[in-house]
Amino acid sequence: MPQSNTDLTPSQSKPLAGRKVAVLVTDGFEQIELTSPMQVLKAAGAEVSIVSLAAGEIQGFHHFEKADRFIVDLDVADASASTFDALLLPGGLGNPDALRANAAAVSFVRGFFEQHKPVAAICHGPWLLAEADVLKGRRVTSYASIKTDLMNAGAEWTDEACVVDQGLVTSRSPADLEAFNAKLIEEFAEGVHYGQHA
Repeated sequence: MPQSNTDLTPSQSKPLAGRKVAVLVTDGFEQIELTSPMQVLKAAGAEVSIVSLAAGEIQGFHHFEKADRFIVDLDVADASASTFDALLLPGGLGNPDALRANAAAVSFVRGFFEQHKPVAAICHGPWLLAEADVLKGRRVTSYASIKTDLMNAGAEWTDEACVVDQGLVTSRSPADLEAFNAKLIEEFAEGVHYGQHA
């Protein structure tokens, strides 16, 4: 018989209570790849902060059409991986391309790997992992168009809905969000993974 919410202990119903999660995004992100994971993270008890290239607001997209704007909580130049327990990298085409050209953003991402903290990236989001040079020997998936870039960065790429490798969660597209969301909650709840390294 399935458990009801009243049967769950606080740690089961809010597995991320007390955990701080950074979402690194800038203009051009695929909106559903931000809003869907953020919803499940918050429901699991996480404190979620949007980190970006500057203070103010960022522009979400539904494919190539403008969607909603979101308030930035923290400038990446002032952010540190040590402040957070986990990192989420949404996709979209322009978003990771702009982020990977920013030294502070790349350093921020690399910091999570250096501290063995879980990271989840979807669609074009793993592009940033290639720039941070953290993919050697790691098993990942992504949007198919960046497959070669990830392989050139040393990753073992596979065409699956969601791939988990020692605290690194990757998915291909918004169609895979259900699997992605479930696995990122699981890996973020587990915390430090010593197989996660730069």
